[in-house]
Formats: sequence, C-alpha cells, structure tokens
Amino acid sequence: MKNTQGIGVPAVVGILAVVALIGGFVFVNSQNSEKAAMEAKVMEEKMKMEESALMEKKAMEEKAMMEKETMQKDAGVMMDKDEKMMKADDEAMMKKDEAMKADDSMMKKEDSAMMQKSGTYATYSANSLAMAQKGKTVLFFHAGWCPTCRTADADIKNNATTIPAGATILKVDFDKEVALKQNYGVTSQHTFVEIDANGGLVEKWSGGNLAGIIAKL
Repeated sequence: MKNTQGIGVPAVVGILAVVALIGGFVFVNSQNSEKAAMEAKVMEEKMKMEESALMEKKAMEEKAMMEKETMQKDAGVMMDKDEKMMKADDEAMMKKDEAMKADDSMMKKEDSAMMQKSGTYATYSANSLAMAQKGKTVLFFHAGWCPTCRTADADIKNNATTIPAGATILKVDFDKEVALKQNYGVTSQHTFVEIDANGGLVEKWSGGNLAGIIAKL
C-alpha cells in the first residue's frame, strides 16, 4: 500500500526510526556535553580553590618568615643593647673599683701618716698585743657597766690623735680576760697597766684619763 506521496509505510517507519535515533544521539551528546561542562567547571573551581589555598599558604609562610626575621633582628638589637649596657656597667664597675682602690690607698697613706704622727687606741687581742709590744704599751682594763670606764674610753677616743707616736693603748674586757687580770694582779676595773716589749709589768695604776696615761709614758 502506498500513501498519496508515493511513500510506503515501511519507509515512513524507517525514517521515523532514523529520526528517533538521531534525536536520541543528539540528546545523549547534549547530556554528555552538559556533564562534561559541569565536570570542567568543578575541576576549574577545585583548581582555583587549590591555587587560592597555595597562595594563602605561601602568604602565611612569607608572613611567618618576615615575623621571624623581624624577631631575630629585634633580638639582635636587644642583644647588642644588652651587650652595650653590660659593657657600660662593667666599665662603670671597673672605674668604681679603681676609685675605691684609690680611696683605700689614700686611706692607708693617711692611716700610715697618722700612725707616724700619733699612737694607737685599739681593742685587745693577741695580734694587737703582738703589734703593740714594738713600742710602749698600756692595757686599759675596761668594763661596759663601769661609768668611769666609759668616761675614760670616750676621752681616749676623742683625743686619740694626742697619743704619743709609738705608744699603744689596748682596751681589755675586764669581765672576759680573767687570765690577763690574774697575770698582772688586776682586781678592779678602770685599771691601767704599762708593760714592756716582753709583756712584763712596768707600772700599774687605777683611774684617770688620757692625759694621765700620757704623763706616765
């Protein structure tokens, strides 16, 4: 059977099948193209994100490096500053030590000059006695609870520069130096005992002041 156009049914069916096949192919290609486009877009966005993350990481690393360099620089400046301060302190200490040494030297010279010009008033000890026995020596048996002893002690201290050169007055603790008292027969405080270079008794008297001691020397 033929239609009015002269085309048979099988031909029409064939044509429709071909059209449907082509349409399906086009549709499938269209779907594949959209999928590919979406995948490409996702990939592009992923690459952009990775690139952005890399740039951010690089920026953070550069910032950290700059901060580290700044800290190292600051630390170097602080170290230089500390070293300069320490050096300045050391120099100041050295100058201070030199000044103290100079003062000590001056004091020693002054003390030496004073010793040459006048005698000495010191607290009794084995060493002070050994030094004193090179010249005239007077033992002053003193008690802190004795009013006249305190008066004599103050008088000797206030007028120590008038003690004759080469003479030494040693203040002996009356309560503690029992053996020394017995050795020189001292029975009461405020007693003066002049001894020679060998520790022998020269003269002994009770009471008095510096003027009285000087008068006997």
